[in-house]
Amino acid sequence: MFSIISYLRQGEYLAAAISVLSSCFVVFCCLPIHELAHGLAADKLGDHTAKNMGRLKFNPIAHLDLIGTVMIFLFGIGYAKPVPVNPRNFKNPKKDLALVSLAGPLSNLVMGFISILFAYFVLIVEAKTASVLILDCIYMFFRFSALVNVCLAVFNLLPIPPLDGSKILGAALPDRAYAVILSNHRTFQIVMMLLLLVGVFDRPLAWLEGAFMKILCFIPELIYNLIV
Repeated sequence: MFSIISYLRQGEYLAAAISVLSSCFVVFCCLPIHELAHGLAADKLGDHTAKNMGRLKFNPIAHLDLIGTVMIFLFGIGYAKPVPVNPRNFKNPKKDLALVSLAGPLSNLVMGFISILFAYFVLIVEAKTASVLILDCIYMFFRFSALVNVCLAVFNLLPIPPLDGSKILGAALPDRAYAVILSNHRTFQIVMMLLLLVGVFDRPLAWLEGAFMKILCFIPELIYNLIV
């Protein structure tokens, strides 16, 4: 996991600037797609709440959450305003809600993979021509974009309300146990923020993010090695 703050502390100002641009790309492009994925999955499974409320659109302002956005810029992880979902409209509420919740992180992994493809394409161009600053910056941009998307996917899979992982966990928990979690979701949010600030999640999240990055890089790296 990376953060703009860590780059500034290390004096890596170019990396910090590019990470800001990458975070802007994620906030105004990837987060809306993340929420659209939730809404479209819910719509396909029979819940048209998001569609009726006008949330099935690519409008960043409609999907942004202030705290979640600030977290992305500062910590490299965060969240958007959840699209409204009414599980009562599903044929199998717990299972379908879990599928809807999984759609968001999966969209981030797909976007992360696309970003990695572009990053390796830039590396191929550099190998065939010459390394110039603009190409290095473009590569760093796509690399940071991939990292942020992977961070978002992993972070949102944490089983803590209001994150997607809590709803996925809910499909495996008894209704009474899940109701207790939901009724105390504000407390879970505060505890989560405090744990993030003191770095409790740093190592496990970094390990998971590294594992996902290796998986996503496998095919692009193979193509790169075959060409270069």
